[in-house]
Amino acid sequence: MRTPIIAGNWKMNKTPAEAVAFANEIKDALNAIEGIDIAFCPPAITIPAVAEAVKGTKIGIGAQNMYHAEKGAYTGEIAPNMLTPFCQYVILGHSERRAYFGETDEGVNKKIKAALAHGLTPIVCVGESLEQNEAGETHDFVSGQVRAAFAGLTADQAVRCIIAYEPIWAIGTGKTATTEQAGGIIGQTVRATIAELFGTEAAQTIRIQYGGSVTPENAAELMAHPDIDGALVGGASLKPSFVDLVRNAARQRQGESERAEIKLA
Repeated sequence: MRTPIIAGNWKMNKTPAEAVAFANEIKDALNAIEGIDIAFCPPAITIPAVAEAVKGTKIGIGAQNMYHAEKGAYTGEIAPNMLTPFCQYVILGHSERRAYFGETDEGVNKKIKAALAHGLTPIVCVGESLEQNEAGETHDFVSGQVRAAFAGLTADQAVRCIIAYEPIWAIGTGKTATTEQAGGIIGQTVRATIAELFGTEAAQTIRIQYGGSVTPENAAELMAHPDIDGALVGGASLKPSFVDLVRNAARQRQGESERAEIKLA
């Protein structure tokens, strides 16, 4: 089975001091949870301090964005090689970056290639708006985002990525896609598109998260779907109850693993 991953996207929250205090508050409890990968994605200015705080634990560090060039006259940007001393992951193509800062599919593709070239694991975000969802355009739109993001990659490169399906209408709104909705789109659109591009083995290997108002209460239910390999968590990752969210997700997946072993035996 694919190892699930829960990544907390802290967005533009927490000063360096607040970020370190929060990491120290929950890191030991998170480190004790088995069978699941965990990552903090704090604001860029806090990354070195948070990375130091979680050193020696299983918790990975991710950036929330990066530029594709290694250096140059790109005021305000952060290069991939600036992240590699501290980070294992980088979120790319988040809908907030697309909406507020003009991020394009072409730009996301360049960033993915740069991240992979520097040994970072991209968490590639895709997802439709409420209008697109209600118009029945979800499959074509999300599949198109996946195709554009992974253009020019090999199958080996593709499976080094993580995809986060985040319906825009569910981000920070309190609305959550049902498990059937999220799992269906992840399986029948996102994973199916990867299969078309890179083959069945790649599609069954790549990890695909769900994001959009994930909470401790719904984490286990979402993780019960066989195509959902974790979550990209926003607001709920800023609270101590993030531990409960991760623990509930891990227990659900561990239970599935044990049932599968019994069935095989």
